Amino acid sequence: MMPMKPLFSTPIRLSIGTLTLSKKSWAVSDALVIAWARQFPDRPLVLYGLVTLSGMGTRRILYQDTCDPRQRWTTDHCDDQALPHLVVQNLTFAHGNSTGNHYEGGGGGAIFDRGGQLKVVNSTFVGNRCDRTGPDLGGAAVRALSQYAGRPVYVVGSTFRGGRCSNGSGLSSIGVSWRVLNSRFVDNRATGHGANPQRPGSPGGGSGGAIYTDGNDYRVRVAGTLMKNNHANEGGGAIFFVSNDRTGTLHIHWSTLRDNVSAGFETRPGIFYLGHGPIDVQHSIIR
Repeated sequence: MMPMKPLFSTPIRLSIGTLTLSKKSWAVSDALVIAWARQFPDRPLVLYGLVTLSGMGTRRILYQDTCDPRQRWTTDHCDDQALPHLVVQNLTFAHGNSTGNHYEGGGGGAIFDRGGQLKVVNSTFVGNRCDRTGPDLGGAAVRALSQYAGRPVYVVGSTFRGGRCSNGSGLSSIGVSWRVLNSRFVDNRATGHGANPQRPGSPGGGSGGAIYTDGNDYRVRVAGTLMKNNHANEGGGAIFFVSNDRTGTLHIHWSTLRDNVSAGFETRPGIFYLGHGPIDVQHSIIR
């Protein structure tokens, strides 16, 4: 890819509507900031276009946080509000990097989203990064927190490749449900050491090569998805799932998980799971 001249020198605010990006490649020198327009409460914000958004290996690409006072609070319940409803579609997020950005716990090299609702459709994430160590930090591609009314983040028809982060180099969350449909996770690595809680003398992390989730009562559903050649230095080369109060559930349907390395520990090949009952596996290959 040829070097790209930065398009934005400061964060921009996007109002409700559809932003169609027409150039083949755009570079950002700071994160795009999503803000909610009060006058259109029932409309989603759609970022759409067959283009690449690049963080140039030094910047997070997209940032949405309803609880960040710097972005103007729009409700008195920022951690459980319906808007913004953000959809990213037909985009490539390349070389985003949130290393050193620890506000709200860090992570989210390509996309950081706390609050509102998030959907990712037909998009590609390649070569994204966040901090290499940390016990609960994650999401080289996507970090999600505090979704409205416990609704799941939808990831549909998307590809996650070559991510590197302490945990969850594709997707990472705390207390968030997911629907991961018809997607691919290949060659993602959880680079931390020491797990969570971290072992004495270690920096922590290293779990969930592709997906890292933690919390209490939440659901992760993976269907029609391929996960291969992902690696975790600790647990869950493909998926790390922990429900602390054992009420959460993991569902894997019509999917293939193979050659995912859990260098430390696992409960099934490529998976570390603590939840309510066994994993719900149907019509899937896990090896």
